[in-house]
Parts: sequence; C-alpha cells; structure tokens
Amino acid sequence: TMTKTLEMTFRDILGKEVTITLPNPRSNLTLTEVQTVMQDIITKNVFFTKNGDLAQIANAQVRVVDITTLA
Repeated sequence: TMTKTLEMTFRDILGKEVTITLPNPRSNLTLTEVQTVMQDIITKNVFFTKNGDLAQIANAQVRVVDITTLA
C-alpha cells in the first residue's frame, strides 16, 4: 500500500518548527499553491502553538510511503 501526505512546515515566533500534515494531496499540487495556503494560514492566524503564533514558511514536501505487509 502506498500513502501520500503533504507536510507543511512553519516556524513559530520563537523559531521552532511546526509541521502540519494532510493526507492524500492531489498529484498535480504545485509549490505555489501550497505556499499560498501556508501564507494564508499565517496571515489569518489559523493555528496557535505552545510557543505562539506561526510566523513564517519553512518548507513543504509530499511524503510517499510504500508499506508492504509481510505474509
């Protein structure tokens, strides 16, 4: 079984990294689209972390994991 997740990593106001993971991103997702959403999350102050508000985009990636069940 192969699974994909979109990992959006931010830095909070103390510079600590915070990752938000979303399952099953569409295959034609672009960096520009992801960065736009990430900036909206920061601007609209959607999430609050234990270290405070999210402050900047660190990176974004799609992780693909292939799991083989042993029989």
